[in-house]
Order: sequence, then C-alpha cells, then structure tokens
Amino acid sequence: MKKIKELLKKYKELISYVFWGGMTTVISYVVYYPCAHWFHIDETISNIISWIISVAFAFVVNKVFVFESKSWESKLVFREAWQFVSARLVSFLIADVAIFSLLVKVCHFNDLLVKLFTNVLVIIMNYVFSKLIIFKKK
Repeated sequence: MKKIKELLKKYKELISYVFWGGMTTVISYVVYYPCAHWFHIDETISNIISWIISVAFAFVVNKVFVFESKSWESKLVFREAWQFVSARLVSFLIADVAIFSLLVKVCHFNDLLVKLFTNVLVIIMNYVFSKLIIFKKK
C-alpha cells in the first residue's frame, strides 16, 4: 500500500492530466457528436465547435487541478490563457484539422475513430506544452 501511495504521489500530475484530458475528450465528443450527426453540421466545423468548448474547459482544469497554478492575478492568467490557447491551436491545426481532415475527407475513415486517435495525439502534445512552457514551476 505504501508503494502505491508513493507512485501516486510521484505521478500525481501525470495521472491528473490523463484524467482531465479524458474528461476534456468526453466533452469534445459530447459537443461534436450532436453537431455532426444530429444537426448535420460539416464534420470539420463540428470539430472546431467542440474544440473551442473543450479548450475553455481544459484551461480551467489544467490551471486548477493538474498544474496547480494558484494565482488568479489578471496578468498571469492572461499570459497562461494566451499560451494555453496558442499551444492548443498548434495541436489543433496539426491533429484536429490536418490529420482529421486527411483521414476523414481524403481516406474516408470513420470520423468517430479518427477523432479518438487525434484526441490521443492532442493530449500528448498538450501535456508537453503545458508542462514545459505554460504552467512550468518557477
């Protein structure tokens, strides 16, 4: 039991990131699916809508729960938010637009499976950006 507690403590940030990344993915799907499949909005537009909502959610949970950035000073929050959205935009353009569009529109793969695949890529890229740049400990 002691060994498990030590491992949990050692990997708390990563475990938290994976959990909240998973929750962000759920939100992304909950927004994407009805847009694309019930309201018949183009898949790429539906993906953009789900991205905007899930990034807003992800910023808050990453700041508060994952990287425990305590300050809500407006200057710091603006910097963190700007960097967060910029990093998310980079991963979004690479995975959610380029790769997603290629695999769905050109290769005709299943959009829901491709969305799952690109979400995994995004989670990895975003962790690196957040850990090394946005919420780095001083």
